[in-house]
Amino acid sequence: MDELQSPARQYAVVARAIDYLRANALRQPTLADVATAVHMSEFHLQRVFAAWAGISPKRFLQYLTKEYARQALRTSADLLSVTEASGLSSASRLHDLMVTCEAMTPGEIKRGGSGVVLGFGCGATPFGEALVGWTARGLCYLAFVDGDNASRVAELASQWPAAQRERDDAQAQQWLDQVFAATPRRGSLHLVLRGTNFQLKVWEALLKVEPSRVVSYSQLAQLAGTPRAQRAVGSALAANTIGYLIPCHRVIRESGDFGRYRWGSERKTAMLAWEAGQAGHEARPE
Repeated sequence: MDELQSPARQYAVVARAIDYLRANALRQPTLADVATAVHMSEFHLQRVFAAWAGISPKRFLQYLTKEYARQALRTSADLLSVTEASGLSSASRLHDLMVTCEAMTPGEIKRGGSGVVLGFGCGATPFGEALVGWTARGLCYLAFVDGDNASRVAELASQWPAAQRERDDAQAQQWLDQVFAATPRRGSLHLVLRGTNFQLKVWEALLKVEPSRVVSYSQLAQLAGTPRAQRAVGSALAANTIGYLIPCHRVIRESGDFGRYRWGSERKTAMLAWEAGQAGHEARPE
């Protein structure tokens, strides 16, 4: 296989390009500038970037502008009026999975997973290697490892200290292939959520934000029915241990800045660009 066709290779190149574009966005670098920074020809960079993100580096540079982000936030205002009617499904790619959630009970949390078989393993995703965990009830963990597998495994184990843990990388890859499928199959993907009542409300509200849409912290607080709890909403996002599926990457600052992300700001930016490309949107500033 051509190494440029490998998702891991493509993401590595795109991540470096995104890092350069974010750092130099104000001076509007050319394709040649970006290609030089990532040590690749303009032709191959354009090819890899477009194949991975669905948009060109030039369009992505426009996506990075605050003007575009602000416009995206204004557009998302429409989301607030239709969220309750839209439920958790739509024609968009992630929602084709029909994600449903089942919260752990206080008793289950207290027992630490006693009597539960916890499967886990690592696999490839469009955003680098990830560790995924699951039980008979569904996925309970998804984190990007960035070479630090041990600490991620330890974090997962700490959530289920009394569970019987079984590693199965092949099964993990099957889960990840379903989550990140280019053409999702309609069906059900169950998530097992562990959190406070408030955190659950925030995560469930966030599931109603469709791919290629973004919301601010205040908009998400409103969606969760707690319009004055913006700071607490931020804490709930930081506590999320099911990356991408609980899409905290779709929350940006009121100013239009993309802000920080638990699994890296470049990955957050890449996710937003990838979703915009998958949705067929051309990112143009107003």
